[in-house]
This record gives sequence, structure tokens and C-alpha cells, in this order.
Amino acid sequence: MQLRHLAAILILFAAAFGGPATAQLTVVDQAQDQAVAPAEPPPPCGTRPLSIARMAWPSAELLAEIHARILTRSFGCTVEVVPGDLAATASAMGSTGQPAMAPEMWPTRAVEVWNAGIEAQMLRQAAPTYAETQLEGWYVPDYVAAALPQPIAAADLAATLPTIAAGTPVRFISCPADWACSVINRNLVAAYGLSGLVELVEPANRFEMDTLLAEAVSRSEPIIFYYWAPNAVLSQFNFLPLDMGDYVEEAARCLARRACPSPEPSAFAAEPVVIAVSEWVFTEAPQVAGYLQRASLPLAEMNAMLAQLSETGSTVEGVADRFVADHREVWEPWVGAALP
Repeated sequence: MQLRHLAAILILFAAAFGGPATAQLTVVDQAQDQAVAPAEPPPPCGTRPLSIARMAWPSAELLAEIHARILTRSFGCTVEVVPGDLAATASAMGSTGQPAMAPEMWPTRAVEVWNAGIEAQMLRQAAPTYAETQLEGWYVPDYVAAALPQPIAAADLAATLPTIAAGTPVRFISCPADWACSVINRNLVAAYGLSGLVELVEPANRFEMDTLLAEAVSRSEPIIFYYWAPNAVLSQFNFLPLDMGDYVEEAARCLARRACPSPEPSAFAAEPVVIAVSEWVFTEAPQVAGYLQRASLPLAEMNAMLAQLSETGSTVEGVADRFVADHREVWEPWVGAALP
């Protein structure tokens, strides 16, 4: 009432004496309109290009295509999948904000550009790429696991291996001698008291490593072996991980040295693999950011997809389509309230 009364007085004053009363009235009316007009929510996908980096290795290719399909289907986003490379992508995200996301970023492999983007507040981690952070370890085939105490643990091998192989050494298939893991495996064999119980085999390369595993399984030979995830091999055969215990930093440092004076057990160090997201996504497309903060994939699911990808005629796009169609129970919790 007071505002309308003031406006009427201004109009009468302007009619009698001239002057800027009309302009003043317009300003008052605009202020009143702005006070009651509701703020429009940001569009779900933001106003900038929503691009996803597709790195040049199978697991990262699959993740880029999977997220592109889910964001399009569940949020209605227009998504572009673009080629990516660890250092170049982290650098671009940290300076220009594009691409908007990289589903499988390994920060320790591009630590300088990653840290620069974080310090500039241009990018950040949304969530771990995978639900499990332990990517390296020891494995056994299921027929070996059946003869071991449950849960199967590396610490139990010294007591149980003699009964599995009738007193003869069990082959331990490690990694090539010029890989860092070969040093760690040699020291871990000593740390777990297995020096006289296993025959350490260090293949010449990755191809020979996989061949040895396949041949051993075909003969139902008792073996222990080192491997890493995500990887198709772990899904193609019935392999089970051994519990390596806790990660002990001091012990792990010694295990990584060729001349470790007194090896002690430790799990392999976890390596961060994250969903990297440009900072603007969190402010301009919060629903998409929330989705990415929930989108950690179980390693077993990726291992299975990599096995599918190795089948004749399979493509990254086809395997991604299959995952989205057949495994809604995995990705539905990522979408949350946005799910139609």
C-alpha cells in the first residue's frame, strides 16, 4: 500500500511540475518485479559443451562410452566423446575447462599438470573410477582356492602349499624381470616364507605371462600368480584374489628395493584412479556432478566387459550398449533422483 501511494504522489508531482517522476516510477516497478520473480534453476547439463575424454586404452574407452549413454538417456544431455591422453587432457581441463570430464584419470602418471589444475581450482576428483582401490595382487585359480583355508590369504600359503603340490614347489608366475613388480614379488615370496615352496617364474613379456597362465589352467596345475586390474584375464578364467593383508608403508618401501635386508609382508600400494571433472560442472551442472560423484564401477564389472571386448567382432560401442542395457542395477544408483 505504501509503495502504490508513493507512486501516485510522484505521478501527480510530475504532472504539475515536470521532471523525472516517470523514470523514478519505472525503477520502483522494476525493483518490485525483481523482488518477486523466482530464480530459474540451471539447466541439468549446464550451458557449456559436455565433452568426455576417451583415453586410448580399452577400459577408459568403455567408461567414456558408458557415461555418454547414461548422461544422454537419464539427463537428456548432448554429449560429445573426444579423444584423450593423460597429460594433455589434464592440462586442457586445468586451463580451459574442457573436456568436462575424464572417467579414468591416473593422477600419479601426470602429477605436475594434475596438481596445477587442482591448485588453479579448474578441476577436481568426483569419485574413484573403481569401487576397489587395490589394483595389484596375487591370485590363484578356483581349484587351488578350494584347497586353501577360507578366506584365502597369502599369509596361509606357507602352511598349506606342501599339501597342495605333494611336497613339490608350486610355480609362482610373476611379471617380467624388468618390471617393478618383479622386485616386489621376489621380496614378498621371502616375506611370506615361501622361498623353498614356490618356483619363481618371470616371463619375458606380457604375452608369455598370459600364455603360461592359460597353459597351467588347461592342465589344472596348482599355481600362484601376480596380476593387476582391470584386466580381461581375471574374468576369462576363474581366478580369485589372495588377501594380501594391510598396506604397510615402511615394509612396502623395502619390498620395492632389490636389496631389501629383511622383507616383511605388505599389500601392494593402492594407486588412485579417479573420475576427473572440470570445476565448472559442479557449479553449472550440479546434477551431472552428483551423478559422477556416485559413479564408481566395481572392478569385476570392468573385467567382464574387457573379456567381452576380446571376443571376435566385439566393439567398444557394442560392449557399452550391452552394459547399459543389461546392468541397470549397477548404474541406476549413480543416476539417483534423475532416473525417469
